[in-house]
Amino acid sequence: MSEANYPDDLRYHDQHDWARLEGDEHAVFGITWYAQDSLGEVVFYDPPELGATIQKDSSYAEVESVKAVSDVIAPMSGEIVAVNDALEDAPEKINEDPYGDGWLVKVRLTAPQEAEGLLEAGEYRKLLEG
Repeated sequence: MSEANYPDDLRYHDQHDWARLEGDEHAVFGITWYAQDSLGEVVFYDPPELGATIQKDSSYAEVESVKAVSDVIAPMSGEIVAVNDALEDAPEKINEDPYGDGWLVKVRLTAPQEAEGLLEAGEYRKLLEG
């Protein structure tokens, strides 16, 4: 498993999901190091369908680990334009590289201004320290 880290270039949802903004219209989503560490070894990823519309703060996928099945919460609203198909055969990438090869979906944003409500890395770290 990777070491705890929370890259400064991401925005964080308080439900332990992240968004990497790519311009004004697109973002990549995944789960944070904290989320994958809490889950334990990820054994299955159930992605949304391409073209599906997702809403901020709503579940859009499931991640199953040896411990539990957990909903993945959308940090922003949009349309699914890509799914990380590599996770079908290698869901452990979510544990090994949650911000790189373990990304979950790419989204065409329908409300880019929602990024303003997400946490910066430092704010997310403070949330974890609670």
